[in-house]
Amino acid sequence: MAATNATRPTGSPGRVARRRHGALGLLAWLCGVVFFLPVAWMVLTSLHGESDAATNPPSLGAPLTLHGYREFFGASTGVSPWPPLINSFSASLMSTLLVLVLSIPAAYALSIKPVRKWSDAMFFFLSTKMLPAVAGLLPIYLIAKNSGLLDNVALLIILYTSMNLPIAVWMMRSFLAEVPVEILEAASIDGAALPTVLARIVAPVVAPGIAATSLICFIFSWNELLFARVLTGVVAGTAPVFLTGFVTSQGLFLAKVCAAAVCISLPVLIAGFAAQDKLVQGLSLGAVK
Repeated sequence: MAATNATRPTGSPGRVARRRHGALGLLAWLCGVVFFLPVAWMVLTSLHGESDAATNPPSLGAPLTLHGYREFFGASTGVSPWPPLINSFSASLMSTLLVLVLSIPAAYALSIKPVRKWSDAMFFFLSTKMLPAVAGLLPIYLIAKNSGLLDNVALLIILYTSMNLPIAVWMMRSFLAEVPVEILEAASIDGAALPTVLARIVAPVVAPGIAATSLICFIFSWNELLFARVLTGVVAGTAPVFLTGFVTSQGLFLAKVCAAAVCISLPVLIAGFAAQDKLVQGLSLGAVK
């Protein structure tokens, strides 16, 4: 009898599973709070005056003001942030569209209709990301200078497209690999051409993957600073370049910099929030069989 009691389980499997799920949920919330704290601190600092933002330790109960945001929009300097924001939006949007146009057929050829030695092609795409960006900065600058493309948004579109294309091909291939072959065979029997198959059959099936890929490419393009800082000037300067202009020789004004960072981060935050269901669904596509 004593041996029977000693070997009896302390809890049902369902209760143990609920406890495990509860612990994992609590851990996920803690990780989310840890990652969200810097963003919340940046927003709070942007609503303080410069004297309150520079105190050490920071003052949480300081009066709130929109002075930093008024400075971002040129209240005292008259410098408008709209041209850099428009340049960033134009370069990011156009490069993302070009990446999708190029990556979807390439991923289709590497997954659904595999070409010969497709693994070598995938490795080639991956190898283009192994070179540090700063290593190719000087050759790209010389090419842009000789081509008359310096301080031009078109140059940024070309660069962002080439930078994001390998990532997009790898992502889209994993999404397209999940497309049922029977659907494509049925379309082929009906005589559908390749553009029709891609537009009316493949695209709706992998819509979450397309949304995830486009959002990631847009974010990478929006946040890019190195090439935009070196290859642009007054005309084609982007939002990250405009943000660095708030760090001057006079000092670092925390409230103004935080206000600028919040305003420049809003487009990608809004895009991510609007497409969060597609993003999660796309990134988890094929993870669970």
